Amino acid sequence: MRIRSLGVIDDAVVELSPGFTAVTGETGAGKTMVVTSLGLLLGGRADPALVRIGAKAAVVEGRIVMRPDAPAALRAEEAGAELDDGALLISRTVSAEGRSRAHVGGRSVPVGLLAELADDLVAVHGQTDQQGLLRPARQRQALDRYAGDAVAGPLEKYAAAHRRLRAVAGELEEITTRARERAQEADLLRFGLDEIAAVEPLSGEDTELAAEAERLGHAESLSSAAQVAHAALAGNVEDPEGVDAGALVAGAHRALESVRSHDPALGALAERIGELGILLGDVAGELAGYADDLDADPLRLAAVEERRAALTQLIRKYGSGDGGVDSVLEWAERGSVRLLELDGDDERIDELTAERDGLRLELSALAQALTDARNEAATRFASAVTEELASLAMPHARVTIDVRQTEDPEGVEVGGRLVAYGPSGVDEVELLLAPHPGAQPRPIAKGASGGELSRVMLAVEVVFAGSDPVPTYLFDEVDAGVGGKAAVEVGRRLAKLAKVAQVVVVTHLPQVAAFADRQLLVEKTNDGSVTRSGVTVLEGEARIRELSRMLAGHEDSASARAHAEELLAAARSSE
Repeated sequence: MRIRSLGVIDDAVVELSPGFTAVTGETGAGKTMVVTSLGLLLGGRADPALVRIGAKAAVVEGRIVMRPDAPAALRAEEAGAELDDGALLISRTVSAEGRSRAHVGGRSVPVGLLAELADDLVAVHGQTDQQGLLRPARQRQALDRYAGDAVAGPLEKYAAAHRRLRAVAGELEEITTRARERAQEADLLRFGLDEIAAVEPLSGEDTELAAEAERLGHAESLSSAAQVAHAALAGNVEDPEGVDAGALVAGAHRALESVRSHDPALGALAERIGELGILLGDVAGELAGYADDLDADPLRLAAVEERRAALTQLIRKYGSGDGGVDSVLEWAERGSVRLLELDGDDERIDELTAERDGLRLELSALAQALTDARNEAATRFASAVTEELASLAMPHARVTIDVRQTEDPEGVEVGGRLVAYGPSGVDEVELLLAPHPGAQPRPIAKGASGGELSRVMLAVEVVFAGSDPVPTYLFDEVDAGVGGKAAVEVGRRLAKLAKVAQVVVVTHLPQVAAFADRQLLVEKTNDGSVTRSGVTVLEGEARIRELSRMLAGHEDSASARAHAEELLAAARSSE
């Protein structure tokens, strides 16, 4: 992550370890700016007061490595972003005037998208900023993952039955609530089908009748033209001496036949003229037959026009101009199928009602199995978290998980009660905390102070380790009110969590920092006119000096150095 012109930080690069990164430094050095920078990348509120004095804008850029099939990667791709060699590049700019811009994978995006991505990227636990597992929906999901196959099996069957029940209930509601509309639709379909059946249209009939009407309407002119053409080709019986095309072609053929033996080329022409004479004879015969067969009966024309009018009315009401009678026949086919569906409503209602009742009984049994499995997992989880808290300077705290249901007269029966149900079962899951004996268990966000809350969430995350899909955890002030042995236990548990996820911790405690895979020092410098903070990766001697400062207030104390070396050695030996 690169930070520019944000608060006291002028320009710094923060390299976070894949495991456990501890961010340390003097009070006021700018550690909070590291957390704030992450917050900006995660869609946090843009405060122009954070922009460094004299700068036009503050810029935070991050490179997040993730799998191409990770939920955040898929969501970013939906927004048009692209991964760069397996990493998603995110930037956030906040101007001194208060304007804010965000870019993801080279594409300008709404700031709200960063918040969407954050849900799948980072769980933040701090004094004032809590995300992730504080949401009841995420708590139920995490508990289900913690429970494993004991919940996964019944949940899969329940979800399938729930989807089918919704589909059945939706169809049943449509049939029953729209009974009147469906009855009217059936009447209209029945009327239309009867009207079409009365006419009995045939496929393509309108086209054939149009051609016949055109022919009958011009019967006299067609007959006259055919007779004239026939006379021109075959001669006129009333004028035996007249010249016709057939006679002329026959004369030409005779003239060439008499000399064709003298020249093959002329013989070929004679054959072609002979074929022409045959063709003229055939055409003349067809013309004679056409004239004889032509029906000029006005009664037939009237019948054709009446039939066409009936077909046109059907097309106007049930078909389309382009489709003609065929579109009417298609409508009738679809209407017949739909009418069968509508006429079978009563039978279908009985079938759907029976299926719905059976699914509700199945859901009741599956929901009870889910509730039992969740209660068993909740007991194990609460015991494990309470045990963790005892080692985190909260020996009297007790965590429980409330698995409850909401009564609903329209719900399914579970445990002798009708309760509300949804796609994940009938249970509402909430983590409760009683910080000391006699205290009433309350939701963890309300039952713990700011310093306690981070430790509670650390204990929760350690127990949930591997169950929650979020790849990165950020803890700010997780060590508030902790010291001595408890601080060592906090560090040890953070290191344990870092085995399955990336962990970033802002801390004042050397016992915690010693367990980190990488320690970052945020250090303030002042040249007399300008104050700046930088971020440095501490290794070897530099890390021992910083741990000594955190232990004794200054880095040159021999006893503090020895203690720092001892802390590092103890942390490494516990891995």
